[in-house]
Amino acid sequence: MILLAWLAAAVLFFAAASVLALYSYGRFARMAQGAPSQMLPLADADAAEATALDRLLAPLERAAPGATGVACIFDAGDALAHRVASARAAGRSLDLMYYIWRDDPGGRMAARELLAAADRGVRVRLLLDDINAQGFDPKYLALDAHPRIEVRLFNPIRTRRTALGRGVEMALCLVRFNRRMHCKLWLADGRLAITGGRNIGNVYFGAHAARKRATRDADVMIAGPVARETGVVFDDYWNSGLALPITALWKNKEAGLDRFRAAIEAEAQGRAWRRMMAAAEGAQPLPERGLRWTQAIRLLVDPPAKALGRGRDGWLPAALEPLLNDARDSIRIVSPYFVPGAGGMAQLTDLARRGVRVEIVTNALTATDHTIVHGAYRRYRRALLGAGARIFEFAPRGRTGRRGEMLHSKIFIVDDDRAFVGSFNFDLRSAFLNTEMGIVVSDPEVLAELRDEVARLMAPEASYALQLDGRVLRWWRGRAGPPSLHDPEAPALRRGASWAIGHLPIHSFL
Repeated sequence: MILLAWLAAAVLFFAAASVLALYSYGRFARMAQGAPSQMLPLADADAAEATALDRLLAPLERAAPGATGVACIFDAGDALAHRVASARAAGRSLDLMYYIWRDDPGGRMAARELLAAADRGVRVRLLLDDINAQGFDPKYLALDAHPRIEVRLFNPIRTRRTALGRGVEMALCLVRFNRRMHCKLWLADGRLAITGGRNIGNVYFGAHAARKRATRDADVMIAGPVARETGVVFDDYWNSGLALPITALWKNKEAGLDRFRAAIEAEAQGRAWRRMMAAAEGAQPLPERGLRWTQAIRLLVDPPAKALGRGRDGWLPAALEPLLNDARDSIRIVSPYFVPGAGGMAQLTDLARRGVRVEIVTNALTATDHTIVHGAYRRYRRALLGAGARIFEFAPRGRTGRRGEMLHSKIFIVDDDRAFVGSFNFDLRSAFLNTEMGIVVSDPEVLAELRDEVARLMAPEASYALQLDGRVLRWWRGRAGPPSLHDPEAPALRRGASWAIGHLPIHSFL
């Protein structure tokens, strides 16, 4: 009885401390909000203030009234090239929002382009989710010290100076801290936008890093009305009150912009930097890339308030659900993290039993960077296969026999006539906790590109095909030898960890 009393007292104390911490943070956030700002107005191609992007894209928009230009970006070198080219062409503004911006050569290469643009007079607004920014504040403070650059952090932890302090605040504010901004957007001059699944850093631009492999990803580059819609979305997030200036979290902290510049310029001479830049500069520049102009496109995005967990009006899953439910013939889902939950399972198994061809591509255990998520996913495999769905686990090998890329693309194709590309994983975290964005497109040429990419991901050289033999799972790699009876290439310890994790009641957090 005494132990229970102490336990009850501890629970009450923790609950009271959590309420107090949330209240205190709310007061702080209201006082720390930065001044509101909006996307800068566009200029016509022949205006005196026109930028290179105005002159390039305004005539194309006039030639296709009401249409949006679209181009798919799958190649990592192209992804870096278009970001670099658009930053160098920008003459007015760069508005960027990312879940991850790595402090590595790829991330610093992008930061160098922001500084160069700001030096030319371009206004730069950089919004980062705080969960991956923690520990790198000196770099972002240095960027923010430039008079033309402002950095804000989304849903940040207030305690920055010590790991212990951050840990205590995270524990007390777990309900708030667990909700993250997972959107990705690179918007130049309000004219040209890049969105999709790709973050900023080495692995997203095709370079292997310590303990991490390069990712296979999917972005879309867009110009025209939908690109301007992304600017409105950026403003909503930037001015939401959930995005706080990084300077509000640090008082009297030396920024060190000159040191940051010097470090970047020194690193620019390194081999990794030169290799990535050579790949980027060898890609097709913007004018030759080509945009498919279509009206069959729309933007889907979660409101910033989703990060507060308030209501579900306007949430992206509500727009995706009918897209999937209306499938008549086929649905292909590419998601690196696949944890459908009870609702998603009911939806997919119902489609499969209705005769819809359901095909799912996700990471194999040997390829994933999240064993915990794979542990949750593995609980759904047999039921999906039993209902008639097909599952492919991505695990390519490089030319030298080394393990290849990790899947990071998020693509849904329905009936071969409409598709979604964005940041949304088919998991419960994307559905209920993270804010996400992407586009739905039904243009035939864009769809053909997406279908070809999904076919490449499903091919035997890229993925294992799973089959159910009674209750036994088998992994097939085309006709290359007999099937495997357990997660191929994954060590026993990792398979055991995945199995154990799959039995924990944590799926709603994954």
